[in-house]
Amino acid sequence: MATALHNLSEYDINKIPDASNMCFGIVVAEWNQEITGALLQGAVSTLQKHGALEENIHIKTVPGSFELIYGAHQMVLNGGYDAVIILGSVIRGETPHFDYICEGVTYGIARLNATQEIPVIYGLLTTNDLQQAKDRSGGKLGNKGDECAIDAIKMAKF
Repeated sequence: MATALHNLSEYDINKIPDASNMCFGIVVAEWNQEITGALLQGAVSTLQKHGALEENIHIKTVPGSFELIYGAHQMVLNGGYDAVIILGSVIRGETPHFDYICEGVTYGIARLNATQEIPVIYGLLTTNDLQQAKDRSGGKLGNKGDECAIDAIKMAKF
Protein backbone atom coordinates (compact mmCIF):
# COMPACT_ATOMS: atom_id res chain seq x y z
CA MET A 1 0.00 0.00 0.00
CA ALA A 2 1.35 3.40 -0.91
CA THR A 3 1.37 5.87 1.92
CA ALA A 4 3.47 8.83 2.88
CA LEU A 5 5.68 6.28 4.65
CA HIS A 6 6.01 3.75 1.80
CA ASN A 7 6.85 4.34 -1.85
CA LEU A 8 5.63 1.56 -4.15
CA SER A 9 8.91 1.56 -6.08
CA GLU A 10 11.29 1.32 -3.11
CA TYR A 11 12.62 -2.05 -1.97
CA ASP A 12 15.83 -3.77 -0.95
CA ILE A 13 17.29 -5.00 -4.22
CA ASN A 14 19.41 -7.55 -2.34
CA LYS A 15 16.30 -9.40 -1.16
CA ILE A 16 14.96 -10.08 -4.67
CA PRO A 17 15.63 -13.50 -6.23
CA ASP A 18 17.10 -13.80 -9.72
CA ALA A 19 14.28 -13.95 -12.28
CA SER A 20 16.36 -15.08 -15.27
CA ASN A 21 14.82 -18.57 -15.32
CA MET A 22 11.25 -17.37 -14.67
CA CYS A 23 8.36 -16.79 -17.03
CA PHE A 24 5.65 -14.21 -16.30
CA GLY A 25 2.21 -13.50 -17.67
CA ILE A 26 0.79 -10.01 -17.41
CA VAL A 27 -2.85 -9.16 -18.03
CA VAL A 28 -3.49 -5.45 -18.37
CA ALA A 29 -6.79 -3.60 -18.70
CA GLU A 30 -7.20 -1.17 -21.59
CA TRP A 31 -9.58 1.02 -19.55
CA ASN A 32 -7.75 4.01 -18.03
CA GLN A 33 -4.88 3.27 -20.41
CA GLU A 34 -2.83 6.28 -19.29
CA ILE A 35 -2.61 4.63 -15.88
CA THR A 36 -2.47 0.96 -16.87
CA GLY A 37 0.18 1.66 -19.52
CA ALA A 38 2.40 3.23 -16.86
CA LEU A 39 1.77 0.27 -14.53
CA LEU A 40 2.73 -2.11 -17.33
CA GLN A 41 5.90 -0.20 -18.11
CA GLY A 42 6.88 -0.33 -14.44
CA ALA A 43 6.20 -4.06 -14.15
CA VAL A 44 8.08 -5.02 -17.30
CA SER A 45 11.12 -2.86 -16.57
CA THR A 46 11.34 -4.18 -13.00
CA LEU A 47 11.06 -7.82 -14.13
CA GLN A 48 13.84 -7.22 -16.65
CA LYS A 49 15.95 -5.39 -14.08
CA HIS A 50 15.93 -8.61 -12.05
CA GLY A 51 16.86 -10.85 -14.95
CA ALA A 52 13.59 -11.80 -16.64
CA LEU A 53 14.12 -12.16 -20.37
CA GLU A 54 11.91 -10.21 -22.75
CA GLU A 55 10.71 -13.44 -24.38
CA ASN A 56 9.63 -14.73 -20.95
CA ILE A 57 7.27 -11.82 -20.29
CA HIS A 58 3.95 -12.38 -22.05
CA ILE A 59 1.42 -9.55 -22.12
CA LYS A 60 -2.28 -9.81 -22.90
CA THR A 61 -4.84 -7.02 -22.81
CA VAL A 62 -8.46 -7.12 -21.76
CA PRO A 63 -11.07 -4.36 -22.19
CA GLY A 64 -11.58 -3.47 -18.54
CA SER A 65 -10.67 -4.37 -15.00
CA PHE A 66 -13.47 -6.90 -14.49
CA GLU A 67 -12.10 -8.93 -17.40
CA LEU A 68 -8.75 -9.25 -15.61
CA ILE A 69 -10.16 -12.27 -13.78
CA TYR A 70 -10.87 -14.19 -16.98
CA GLY A 71 -7.56 -13.14 -18.53
CA ALA A 72 -5.59 -14.25 -15.49
CA HIS A 73 -7.47 -17.54 -15.33
CA GLN A 74 -6.70 -18.27 -18.98
CA MET A 75 -3.02 -17.52 -18.44
CA VAL A 76 -2.94 -19.77 -15.39
CA LEU A 77 -4.60 -22.61 -17.33
CA ASN A 78 -2.67 -22.31 -20.57
CA GLY A 79 0.61 -20.68 -19.77
CA GLY A 80 3.45 -22.43 -18.04
CA TYR A 81 4.05 -19.22 -16.09
CA ASP A 82 5.77 -18.92 -12.74
CA ALA A 83 3.41 -16.06 -11.82
CA VAL A 84 0.71 -13.94 -13.43
CA ILE A 85 0.30 -10.22 -12.74
CA ILE A 86 -2.97 -8.34 -13.24
CA LEU A 87 -2.84 -4.59 -13.82
CA GLY A 88 -5.88 -2.32 -13.83
CA SER A 89 -7.20 0.97 -12.60
CA VAL A 90 -10.65 1.75 -11.27
CA ILE A 91 -11.35 5.37 -10.40
CA ARG A 92 -14.36 6.19 -8.24
CA GLY A 93 -17.23 7.85 -10.08
CA GLU A 94 -20.73 8.97 -9.23
CA THR A 95 -22.33 5.50 -9.20
CA PRO A 96 -21.76 2.30 -7.21
CA HIS A 97 -20.15 0.68 -10.28
CA PHE A 98 -16.72 1.32 -8.67
CA ASP A 99 -17.66 -0.80 -5.65
CA TYR A 100 -18.96 -3.70 -7.73
CA ILE A 101 -15.91 -3.82 -9.98
CA CYS A 102 -13.39 -3.51 -7.13
CA GLU A 103 -15.13 -6.16 -5.05
CA GLY A 104 -15.59 -8.52 -7.99
CA VAL A 105 -11.99 -8.33 -9.16
CA THR A 106 -10.66 -8.69 -5.62
CA TYR A 107 -12.81 -11.76 -5.01
CA GLY A 108 -11.96 -13.27 -8.40
CA ILE A 109 -8.21 -12.88 -7.98
CA ALA A 110 -8.35 -14.15 -4.39
CA ARG A 111 -10.25 -17.21 -5.62
CA LEU A 112 -7.62 -17.88 -8.29
CA ASN A 113 -4.89 -17.68 -5.67
CA ALA A 114 -6.74 -20.13 -3.44
CA THR A 115 -7.49 -22.67 -6.17
CA GLN A 116 -4.64 -22.55 -8.68
CA GLU A 117 -1.03 -23.70 -8.58
CA ILE A 118 0.70 -20.40 -9.38
CA PRO A 119 0.43 -16.96 -7.78
CA VAL A 120 -1.71 -14.26 -9.34
CA ILE A 121 -0.47 -10.85 -8.26
CA TYR A 122 -3.09 -8.18 -7.57
CA GLY A 123 -2.20 -4.93 -9.32
CA LEU A 124 -5.57 -3.19 -9.36
CA LEU A 125 -5.41 0.47 -8.40
CA THR A 126 -8.61 1.53 -6.67
CA THR A 127 -8.49 5.29 -6.28
CA ASN A 128 -10.86 8.13 -5.55
CA ASP A 129 -9.60 10.31 -8.40
CA LEU A 130 -7.26 10.46 -11.37
CA GLN A 131 -4.50 12.23 -9.44
CA GLN A 132 -4.33 9.42 -6.88
CA ALA A 133 -3.99 6.94 -9.75
CA LYS A 134 -1.21 9.00 -11.34
CA ASP A 135 0.59 9.23 -7.99
CA ARG A 136 0.62 5.41 -7.80
CA SER A 137 1.53 4.70 -11.42
CA GLY A 138 4.88 6.43 -11.56
CA GLY A 139 4.16 9.60 -9.62
CA LYS A 140 5.15 10.75 -6.18
CA LEU A 141 4.16 7.46 -4.52
CA GLY A 142 6.04 5.24 -6.97
CA ASN A 143 4.63 2.68 -9.36
CA LYS A 144 2.36 -0.19 -8.34
CA GLY A 145 3.67 -2.05 -11.41
CA ASP A 146 7.14 -2.13 -9.83
CA GLU A 147 5.69 -3.51 -6.61
CA CYS A 148 3.70 -6.16 -8.48
CA ALA A 149 6.79 -7.32 -10.39
CA ILE A 150 8.73 -7.70 -7.16
CA ASP A 151 5.82 -9.59 -5.59
CA ALA A 152 5.63 -11.87 -8.64
CA ILE A 153 9.33 -12.73 -8.46
CA LYS A 154 9.16 -13.40 -4.71
CA MET A 155 5.99 -15.48 -4.94
CA ALA A 156 7.29 -17.47 -7.93
CA LYS A 157 10.28 -18.39 -5.76
CA PHE A 158 7.99 -19.25 -2.80
